[in-house]
Amino acid sequence: MGSWELAQRWADALDGVVAPTLNRSQIEEMLGALCIGLIDAARGGQDTDIARRAARMLVAANYRDPSAVSHSVPVICADLVEIAADGPDDPELPQIRDRAIALAADFAAGFTAALRAAALAEQEATLAAVLAAAQEAEQRRALSEARFEAVFDGALVGIGTVDMTGQVVNCNAIMAEMLGQTPETMPGRTVADILGPRNLNFAFEQLQLMVAGESESFRTETEHLHGDGRATAIDLSMSAVRGTDGAIEFLIGVAVDVTERKQLADRLWHDANHDALTGLPNRPHLFNRLAQAQPPIGVCYLDLDGFKEINDLWGHTVGDRVLEVVADRMREAVRPDSALAARIGGDEFLVLIERCSGEAQLARLAAELLAALTAPLEVDGHTLAVGASIGTAFFERLPGAVDELVHAADAAMYRNKNHARRDPAR
Repeated sequence: MGSWELAQRWADALDGVVAPTLNRSQIEEMLGALCIGLIDAARGGQDTDIARRAARMLVAANYRDPSAVSHSVPVICADLVEIAADGPDDPELPQIRDRAIALAADFAAGFTAALRAAALAEQEATLAAVLAAAQEAEQRRALSEARFEAVFDGALVGIGTVDMTGQVVNCNAIMAEMLGQTPETMPGRTVADILGPRNLNFAFEQLQLMVAGESESFRTETEHLHGDGRATAIDLSMSAVRGTDGAIEFLIGVAVDVTERKQLADRLWHDANHDALTGLPNRPHLFNRLAQAQPPIGVCYLDLDGFKEINDLWGHTVGDRVLEVVADRMREAVRPDSALAARIGGDEFLVLIERCSGEAQLARLAAELLAALTAPLEVDGHTLAVGASIGTAFFERLPGAVDELVHAADAAMYRNKNHARRDPAR
């Protein structure tokens, strides 16, 4: 019986102690090599570190439970002595037993030291991994912040953040410029203070709801009035940014200056709905207003008398100037808050009165228009006279077809025109 038998006994003793990283044959092979040294040491050999080395190898093989020591010490103190001695009558038996006890003590001390070293190594490895992860996270955060700052500062749109007290945290130059501020003067101030009382409109009300946690986001088009009287049209989007706990940490706003776009849209709408020559509303615009008019409704339909003769005698350039003067006089005679004057074609015009009080109001307006339009006109050094025929129509209710309004007033106008021709004294 020798080292191999001792290795098998030791492996049996350790069986079930832990889940080692080696299989049974590998364990026996490892222990067999150790047992050769232990037997030699028990017999008086010079390898004084064999027991501690054995402990380190077991710890390295994942034998880290304290029971590994309690199961190994009897093997060293009993089985090792039995194998190392030359029978029970061996005169060296007492010395072998003493050496075995010393080896067991060294093994226990070595096991404790190896466990401590393994724990420290694992702690250092864990700390190194944590530090590496923290450094990597910091690098990613720094890179993310750098990217955000690049986007934040270099964006072609306004970007700003607001905390949950309504104070501005930061903003880029574009946002500050839209609001007539600088990026340095906005942080730390409340939104209400920056906007001023003239701009506490719907957008500010929605922002207050978000600060109160009653809204997640909104988008609106708002107008910002500057101190110098300029107005900036802003397309504003606000969103809440939540933390990992689900609570809102801050609000972020993105603003686009749409002043030029709005001006273009307004100009295109005006051009599509107004006469290019006189600037008065055109026929499509008038018919849209008629379809939505508030009854009772009064209509004055008029055309110019003698306008064809002016065109034939003086030319269309002078004729166009006459129409422009006529349009100006109509604007002066008609209050825009109560009536709408439109050119519906050629030398024909129409005035719409919503919530008209009755025929008397229409008659007064027709008389005022007639007096204004028949006064002599000074056009390009020429003194010209132009007449006008006016017909009126009154409706208590909006008719089913808008054309009925125009046709009724047109018919009345032609009746007046024909009557005037039969009665030159008029």
